[in-house]
Amino acid sequence: MTKIAILGIAHMHGYSYARALKGMNDIEIAGLYDEDRSRMNRACEDLGIKPCEHPEELVAGSDGVIVTSENSTHRKFVEIAAGAGKHVLCEKPIATTVEDAEAMIEVCRRNNVKLQMAFPVRYSASVRKAREIVSGGLLGEVVSLVGTNHGRMPGGWFIDPVLGGGGAVMDHTVHVVDIVRWLLNCEFTQVYATYGTMIHDIPVEDCGLEMFKLSTGQYMTLDCSWSRPKAHPYWGDVTLHIVGTEGTLFLDVFNSKIEVYSNEKGGRWDNYGDNLDSLMIEEFLKVLREGKEPFTDGNDGLQSLKAVTAAYKSFREGKVVEI
Repeated sequence: MTKIAILGIAHMHGYSYARALKGMNDIEIAGLYDEDRSRMNRACEDLGIKPCEHPEELVAGSDGVIVTSENSTHRKFVEIAAGAGKHVLCEKPIATTVEDAEAMIEVCRRNNVKLQMAFPVRYSASVRKAREIVSGGLLGEVVSLVGTNHGRMPGGWFIDPVLGGGGAVMDHTVHVVDIVRWLLNCEFTQVYATYGTMIHDIPVEDCGLEMFKLSTGQYMTLDCSWSRPKAHPYWGDVTLHIVGTEGTLFLDVFNSKIEVYSNEKGGRWDNYGDNLDSLMIEEFLKVLREGKEPFTDGNDGLQSLKAVTAAYKSFREGKVVEI
């Protein structure tokens, strides 16, 4: 029986990961710790897992740790896990500062602990097929890319500048940066960004547009806005339009959907096919049980965060910034 500890349940993905674990054989959720006791107790009641008062004790009795706390608190929970010698899966973004991200990677290295990043989009069959097409040369030489990661404004701690570390730019840049780094085997080298609070009355940005230069020579734009209204039938999207000298490819990761209508809930879209969160959790269990290297590791989280922090600096200074 493999025992998993969950530290923090602030991020809604924590519920998805817990449900994925509960549907797997030979897995036990050892318990949940959250500094917000009411949030912890509510989640434990909803998910049918045990609340715990002390994170160190919970981690000590577990085989692996999943961190789904607020962005700015990832570091302290990863340090607790690493200090106990436990491999850890950390929600994205890895942290809110490059300093924290580098410290997390170092403490895991020092304690011989593997740090996996929660980038489930990379597990998509469509993303893997896109990489096969690009690496196989079917598009010729890639010339440019246009990406989106739209979503609803999540509210709560996500719009707290300290806990979230920013708004839509922090929340919705990292997924697309990660899949592009993997698709093209490249790094992001420059960025010019603009953003603003244009839709909602919140203290952080809800709209952002970034232009990146890649180490492989291409330019890429990314719309990372919280621009989906509450009435939209789905939370958002992750898309990528790749233009090559021999062809183009349009990747729409969450477009495998059916339209559902009901008198009670109106219209909505339901996804079918692979559950990306479950695939990622299965990968984490292989890290624990087989000692394999994570498919998405701490460095992937760090490089994505560097692109984000450079985008914020670009906006503040009004110029292109090196990443």
